Parts: sequence; C-alpha cells; structure tokens
Amino acid sequence: MGTDWIQTFSGRRFFPLEPRAEELDVADIAHALSLLCRFNGHCLRFYSVAEHSLRVSKACPPEYTRWGLMHDAAEAYLSDLPRPIKQCMPFFRDCEDRLLRVIADRYDLGWPMPVEVAAADTRLLATEARDLMVAPPASWELGQDPLPERIEPLGPAEAETAFLARFEELS
Repeated sequence: MGTDWIQTFSGRRFFPLEPRAEELDVADIAHALSLLCRFNGHCLRFYSVAEHSLRVSKACPPEYTRWGLMHDAAEAYLSDLPRPIKQCMPFFRDCEDRLLRVIADRYDLGWPMPVEVAAADTRLLATEARDLMVAPPASWELGQDPLPERIEPLGPAEAETAFLARFEELS
C-alpha cells in the first residue's frame, strides 16, 4: 500500500511527481536541506545541502543570490543522487527539473537557472573538494579554482537557521 505523496517537516502532504507551488514552504526546504549531507555522506564531516546553498548564494553576483540559495531546493522533496547515477536516470532528472521550475515560479526566480549560478555552484564544489574531502584519486576536472576562504561546516540546526535568515534577507 503506497502513497503518491510525502509528509514534510511542517506536516503538509507534498506530491513530488506533481508539485504545486502552494504546497512549497521555505521552512520545509530549509529543514530538509539542513539534514541532507552533501556528497552522499562521503565527506570528512557532515556538511549540509542547506549550508552549500547558503554558500552558493554568497558566491553569486548580487542579482542571482536568491537563485543561488534555492538552486538545490528540489532536493528537499526528492533527495539527491550522485552525478554519475543521476546522468543515467532521465526520469529523475525530469522530475527534478519540473519541481525546480515550480520552485522558481513560486519564489519569482525566473527560468531557467542562470549560468552564473551554475558557475558559482561549480566554484563552491571546487572549494568543498579541497576542504571537505580526502585527496582525490583523480582530478574532478571542474575547471574552477576554489574560493579563498575555507569551509568549517555548520551543524544542521545552525545551517537551517542561516538558510532561513538568508532567505529573509533576500526577500
């Protein structure tokens, strides 16, 4: 006996395969992302998607900071898959893209996600690789230098609070 919905932190029913803007809640997004670990948990210390999103937001040009904060918000409802797996799963990518479009509409972000946000995301990935992972067995071939500042990960509660504060600051 299955369902076609998930229960969110706030107690809402959310239909991830048929997302509706009115069912989105930034508090649900912040909470879920603060408990999701980047890199499928293969980092040296717990590092949340919420903190990653906060850092991407701060690395974006000013006009794209809101997009930077919300660029991984679909993961709050769908979770995430490592890149090599996601590349082989077009249905998952389509679901994620559909949900991200609804998120973009709900939070007036415009569509598609700006290339500047993707560039900031990649630069942060280079920073995370340097600061949060063991030495790689091969180059990640990101084509980006890491940010100068080092990452000292926040705990989940701190990341959730910081994400929500950044959302309010940018709203």
